[in-house]
Amino acid sequence: MTELAVRAETWPLRGSFTISRGSRTAAEVIVVELAVGGARGRGECVPYARYGETVEGVVQVIEGLRGPLSGGLDRTGLQSVLPAGAARNAVDCAFWDLEAKQAGHRVWELLGQAAPGPVTTAYTLSLDTAEAMARAAAENAWRPLLKLKLAGPEDLARVEAVREAAPETRLVVDANEGWAPGLYAELAPHLAVLGVEVIEQPLPAGHDAALATMQRPVAVAADESCHDTASLAGLAGRYDMVNIKLDKTGGLTEALRLKAAAQAEGYGVMVGCMLATSLAMAPAFLVARDAQIVDLDGPLLLERDRPEGLAFEGSLIHPPEANLWG
Repeated sequence: MTELAVRAETWPLRGSFTISRGSRTAAEVIVVELAVGGARGRGECVPYARYGETVEGVVQVIEGLRGPLSGGLDRTGLQSVLPAGAARNAVDCAFWDLEAKQAGHRVWELLGQAAPGPVTTAYTLSLDTAEAMARAAAENAWRPLLKLKLAGPEDLARVEAVREAAPETRLVVDANEGWAPGLYAELAPHLAVLGVEVIEQPLPAGHDAALATMQRPVAVAADESCHDTASLAGLAGRYDMVNIKLDKTGGLTEALRLKAAAQAEGYGVMVGCMLATSLAMAPAFLVARDAQIVDLDGPLLLERDRPEGLAFEGSLIHPPEANLWG
C-alpha cells in the first residue's frame, strides 16, 4: 500500500520577479510524498494560473489519488489517470524517487544512463526598464548565459542595454507570448545582430501560425505552445526548439518521452523550470543532458533553498544528492 502526503509551501523570492503577465514575490509550490514501508519518495510541482491551475485545485486533484494509490496505482498507471500538468508532475517525480530508494540505486541507473555531470544554467533577469535590466546584467556579466524576460515595444532597448552591460555573455530572450507578429518581424533581425541565441515563445500559443511564414534569424523555442509529446504535431515549421518543463509534461516520465520525440524530429532542446526549489529542479537534471539550453535557475532566485538543495557554483549546477531526490 502506497501512503500519500501532500502539502503546499511558500518560498520567498529575492525581491520581485516580473514577466509579461505580472509580478510575484514568492514561489508557491506543492510537495508530494509517497511512502511504502520504510522507503519514501518526494516530488514538487508549481501550479500555474496560465494553465488554469491553482494551489488548492492541484492539492485537491492529488488528494483524489488516495484511493487509487492504496489500490495499487503505480507510475505507469498514473500517466493515464491524470493529464499532463502540475499535479501529475509532483506524483510522477515522487514515484521515481520512491523507486530509486526502494532499489537502492540512483534514478539514472534505473534509466540505464551514466551518472550526469554538472550543467551550466541560464540566469534569468526579471522584466524591468532598460536601465534596471542593464544594471542587473552588469552585476551578472560574469555568468555564461543570461535569459531576459521581455514584453513589448521597448524590448530592443532592453536587449541593447543588456548587451552593452554584458558584452561577452550568451543571451536568450523570453517574451512569454507578449509579442504580435509585426513586432516579432521587427525585432528578430536586430536580436540576431545583438547575438541573441534563442527567442522563447514570442507569440501567444494558439495564435502562432504566423511563425511558419516568417523568417527566423534567431532560433525560436516553443514554451507555452509545447506541453507534451502530443504538442509536437502543431509545432512543425513554426519552431526550432522546444522548452521542456516538467510542470507542463506532467513529470519526468513524459518529459523523457518528449525529449526523445523532439530530438527525433530535429528540434533543439531547452530544459526550463518554474519558480521553485531544488526539489523541483532535480528531476529535470535527467532531461538536461545534451540539451542546448539549460534554464534551471529557480533556486538562485529564491531567498533561501532547501537545506539539502542542489550545489551551485555560480551558474554551474551539480547533480542532486540522493537525500534531495533520486
